Amino acid sequence: MRISTKMIYDAGSTQLNNLQGALNRTQMQLSANRRNLTPADDPIASARALEVTQSQSINTQFVTNRSNAKNFLSQEELALASTTSLIADVQDLVLKAGNPALKDIDRQSLATELKGRLTDLMGIANTSDNAGGYLFSGYKSTTQPFSQTPGGATYVGDQGQRELQVGSARYLATSDSGAAVFENNLTGNGKFTTAADPGNFARGGAGIISGGTVTDPTKLTGHKYTIDFQVTGTGTDAKTTYTVTDVTLGQTIPNPAVPVAYKSGDAINFDGQQVNVAGKPADLDKFTLEPSGKESIFTTITNLIGALGEPASGDAGQARLTASLNTAHDILDTAYDNVLSVRAEVGSRLKELDTLDSAGDDLDLQYASTLSGLQDLDMVKAISLFSQQQITLQAAQKSFTSISGLSLFNYIR
Repeated sequence: MRISTKMIYDAGSTQLNNLQGALNRTQMQLSANRRNLTPADDPIASARALEVTQSQSINTQFVTNRSNAKNFLSQEELALASTTSLIADVQDLVLKAGNPALKDIDRQSLATELKGRLTDLMGIANTSDNAGGYLFSGYKSTTQPFSQTPGGATYVGDQGQRELQVGSARYLATSDSGAAVFENNLTGNGKFTTAADPGNFARGGAGIISGGTVTDPTKLTGHKYTIDFQVTGTGTDAKTTYTVTDVTLGQTIPNPAVPVAYKSGDAINFDGQQVNVAGKPADLDKFTLEPSGKESIFTTITNLIGALGEPASGDAGQARLTASLNTAHDILDTAYDNVLSVRAEVGSRLKELDTLDSAGDDLDLQYASTLSGLQDLDMVKAISLFSQQQITLQAAQKSFTSISGLSLFNYIR
């Protein structure tokens, strides 16, 4: 077989190029610390690495979402903590206002202080979040939720709870509506509420009705009732009786009516409910019972301010004041418990976020480990291969030099 000079040069240069290319590829792997420089190097591993990288990016986004959720919930928790402190202050003022030694001017001073508390509460309810919206406006984040009115405040937000996706299958509420926090307060004892007819005090009546209790839940009807008093005779011969009427059905209890002799503080029982009336009701005085409703805390404080601003002279005036304070006290207790309940929910969400953060960290480590197995280079093996390829290339270069130098012309003299 004849071997031409051209064949020697072509074969040598081709082999040197192949060896140089392999060496360069190993050097690029070492510099990038990657086994696969292009998808063609390992299509299956590259496809799997892309999937894992996408999952890792989504997990990173969940970390950002959880951080944002923590910011919103932490702000809400601070607002709720301020609300509970403010309600506790108002409850203290209610207790002070019940002191019989206070004069009208003293109670007016307390009313002035309550106005300041009402303004503070309005500011808390309209707290802004760190995203340019309002904490308690529901989905209407850019709408100020509460505006003050003569009767308390008007809520113009909605009932929505803003949410963020904080996990692959978990959406977490990052807010609560103002209605749920400030207006979700049941009146009375939660089942029914009692009140004195406004005309009682104008007639000089000094009767005070209790908040009442439920004695048999199975007998509750949800109807409206009145307790009507009748006073016959005068002086020591005066006799006071009362009758109970189911206003919803339009009939007395029992039917026909049987007037019951009144004794201050005695229990009055009917349809699974029990109340007592203390003091001296006047003739035609009336007390009402109806199912509990919901009242805004702004309305409660506004009504309390109005009650403290009125004179409380005489038995009737003291009875009116006591009735107003008792009503406010009951609703403030409910409002306090309601805000604590919302705070507990916020706290549970924050705790869940901490748990999700821990799980997210573990997942991120798992993704990193998987990617390392798919992409990272075995440095010891690669360095050994690089040294081997380097020696092979050097040997090929030297041998090519020797072979290319062989020629018959070198021996012709």
